[in-house]
Amino acid sequence: MTSRRSFNTSLLALVAAGPLGACASLSPKRRISAVDCHAHVFRRDLPMPDRRRAPSGYDATAQDYLRMLDANGMSHGVLVQPSFLGTDNSYLVQSLRQYPDRLRGIAVVDPAITVAGLDLLQDAGVVGIRLNLVGLPTPDFSSVVWQALLQQVRQRRWHIEVHRAAAELQPVLDPLIATGVRIVVDHIGRPDGKLGVADPGFRTLLSVASSRLVWVKLSGAYRNGPDGAGEATALAAMPLLKAAFGLDRLVWGSDWPHTLFEKTATYAGARQLLDQWLPDAAERSVVLRETPAELFFFGA
Repeated sequence: MTSRRSFNTSLLALVAAGPLGACASLSPKRRISAVDCHAHVFRRDLPMPDRRRAPSGYDATAQDYLRMLDANGMSHGVLVQPSFLGTDNSYLVQSLRQYPDRLRGIAVVDPAITVAGLDLLQDAGVVGIRLNLVGLPTPDFSSVVWQALLQQVRQRRWHIEVHRAAAELQPVLDPLIATGVRIVVDHIGRPDGKLGVADPGFRTLLSVASSRLVWVKLSGAYRNGPDGAGEATALAAMPLLKAAFGLDRLVWGSDWPHTLFEKTATYAGARQLLDQWLPDAAERSVVLRETPAELFFFGA
């Protein structure tokens, strides 16, 4: 890792040189018809520094994932670095480089990552960074190192993906919005399973829609309450999300391979839920194609 001084010196030099142009090289050759915006790939033999949510006993490879995409009518996908792999994005990068026309990635990085490190990720097809803050403190976004990283994210047209319980979203969203960076909130905002859409944290999520800097991922409903409670909350949330954010701020994700829910969740089942949430085919097309094409593939 470089020192903060050298990191910021590199950042200032990059700013002076003008806007980044690497995003233009990420346009896929294959026509986008439907995008799955949330999936994970890993192998059981990879180092897993964060074992709290780590699965065991199976691999989920990029080849496996593409078979899932093909079987469910999806043309493209977004791979999200699993939290249990920490900041070692090498397997994610390897997978993205195998299928550059179909996949994009969201990395997990140390906030002191170098500009060169970000360039390498971007060249592989990374378009954002993930903050899985479930059970963790809020980062100090006002620090020099975080401000430098957020400036890089904004310049690259990347976004910050946030995974956190709805009740704890506001301390994360407010400072990020203040920087002007784009934000994607995971799993319908993770409202409390007992409170559902009455969760004050979910109402906070709705209130930031006016910033136009926040997108919401329609994914992982089963993570928001057992015995169908999460799915019921998602159904109740849909008209509220549509009214507050608009379809151009909503994307869908399978959450494949459904880590910790492998025995009860399936890809086909996750996809069928979207038909229930958005029965209008034209609305589903916006969520599956138009919105993610702009957000993850820069309008391709």
